[in-house]
Amino acid sequence: MTLKSDLGSYRKNYTKNNNFSLDNFDTPLSLFNQWFKEFDNDITDSEVNAMTLSTVGIDGFPKNRIVLLKEFDEEGFTFYTNYNSEKGLSISKNNKVCLSFFWEQHERQVIIKGYAKKISDLKSNKYFNSRPRGSQLGAIVSNQSAVIDSKKELEENLIYLESKYRNKSIPKPINWGGYIVSPVEYEFWQGGENRLHDRARFSYKKNHWIIDRLSP
Repeated sequence: MTLKSDLGSYRKNYTKNNNFSLDNFDTPLSLFNQWFKEFDNDITDSEVNAMTLSTVGIDGFPKNRIVLLKEFDEEGFTFYTNYNSEKGLSISKNNKVCLSFFWEQHERQVIIKGYAKKISDLKSNKYFNSRPRGSQLGAIVSNQSAVIDSKKELEENLIYLESKYRNKSIPKPINWGGYIVSPVEYEFWQGGENRLHDRARFSYKKNHWIIDRLSP
């Protein structure tokens, strides 16, 4: 028997386009900041900082996964991970990456292209020390992306480390830390009625941002 799912009838009308305007934004970061805060204030049960990170793998295939944004400013967008993970190894070979945010309840999407690089070990240590102890131990236990025999293996290692570091500070693994993605292009998407969505692209060229409206 052949399994087939026909999703052609799935429809959603986009109705929250509130006079999309770029007049008050001279940089894409200012628009991103406003959208981020609006979603964060309105939607309390969602991870507003969840973003899709796309890399080109060492096998040549692109791959996406969800990571959590932990800081953003004029320098870029920062997240943390295991440097020996699949995404870490991919970035070491090709540091061109893409970030995307989809805030469904506001019918908005932001896509950011840029270059990823490691942040300082000092900054990574500071963030690691701010994490809950369980998350700190988890970073040590998990050799991210490596093949394991069972979850029990991880659970047993966690129990061992809980005992080892009881009443002690937990050191950051040398293969764990942050990346910052320095943007070269932003694209903002706002859903619109009759599929007449608003799209705006900010491209960084010759030391300033060029803004283009795009057809949906």
